[in-house]
Amino acid sequence: MTRQYTDTVTPRWPVVIFDIDGTLVNSVDLIVDSYQHTFRTILGHEWDVTEIKTWIGKSLRGVFEEKFPDQADAMFDEYSRWNDTHTAESITGYDGMPQLVADLVASGARVGAATSKRREPARWALELGGLEALVPLTIAHEDVDAHKPDPAPLLAAAIKLGATPDHVVYVGDAVVDIQAAHNAGMDSVGVTWGAGTLPAMIAAQPNALVDTVAELRAVLLR
Repeated sequence: MTRQYTDTVTPRWPVVIFDIDGTLVNSVDLIVDSYQHTFRTILGHEWDVTEIKTWIGKSLRGVFEEKFPDQADAMFDEYSRWNDTHTAESITGYDGMPQLVADLVASGARVGAATSKRREPARWALELGGLEALVPLTIAHEDVDAHKPDPAPLLAAAIKLGATPDHVVYVGDAVVDIQAAHNAGMDSVGVTWGAGTLPAMIAAQPNALVDTVAELRAVLLR
């Protein structure tokens, strides 16, 4: 049912910027599987899943360059090939997310996405999640030189949306999302259905931490 708005229903923040992977779309398993395929192919063995999940939200190339500098190019290429091949069958949306975003826009909020994902895979993920027409891909990997937890992508997104940091909330599922929001001088909302563990997300100290899309709605709209 489409929500009917009155003058008393407003967005808590005038600008809402979302992370994509693990926040707007269910892609964490695909990312983990893509890393594991890459490690099996290049290294001959898999990697610790818990550590892999801490990389989600960071620049993919940056992770490979930091952790495996001698094999970063080969790993990036192998990951990208496998990920592209399996994206359509693996990424799904979260129930209620398209309606929440639509209701945010109807309430007068400006909405965007800032991600460490490359632009074309990010656009594809939004499409598979039923969000391409609702969430502008404001900042992707190619648009900035530094990536989360650096504030650069969030600040660039705020500028594109015509906002100052004190009017923005960033919604994300990973510790680096919350850290980037803190570093940008923005409020943050953490979601627990993505990559971050609950203790780590609590320790990152978002302004709010939610377990469901319904709880996210209650935080973003009043």
